[in-house]
Amino acid sequence: MRLINSAGLALIKESEGLRLEAYPDTADPPIWTIGYGHTRGVKKGDTCSQMQAEDWLEADLLVAEAEVERCVKVRLTDNEYAALVSFAFNERDFHRSTLVKKLNAGNYEIVPSELRKWIYAGGKISKGLVTRRNAEATLWGIK
Repeated sequence: MRLINSAGLALIKESEGLRLEAYPDTADPPIWTIGYGHTRGVKKGDTCSQMQAEDWLEADLLVAEAEVERCVKVRLTDNEYAALVSFAFNERDFHRSTLVKKLNAGNYEIVPSELRKWIYAGGKISKGLVTRRNAEATLWGIK
């Protein structure tokens, strides 16, 4: 299976940040999160080490990478792939997105604007998501 490149990994780590204590994210309803955006089985009061956070990140990346591999039917450069893995890592509805439908129809140039539509958390524009989507769109465009 194809793996995310170092630029994509750095984007995810920077966007997610490293948190060693569980915290509620900004979704509505909030989702308990720890490490680099890990959510599976996390509950209030949980803690982890940096090594555990790295292990969870690796496992969570495999899920996002598999999702991109499963959903995207067109060829991608390494940076295009990395941008989509970052998006899928953060967005549960990747597989149902208009972005995937348009991309699979060969409309590569629409991806940056489609990414930039996914900036809401809890019904409000999230500054963090605006920053992340802009970074993903930029990475997408680097050939």
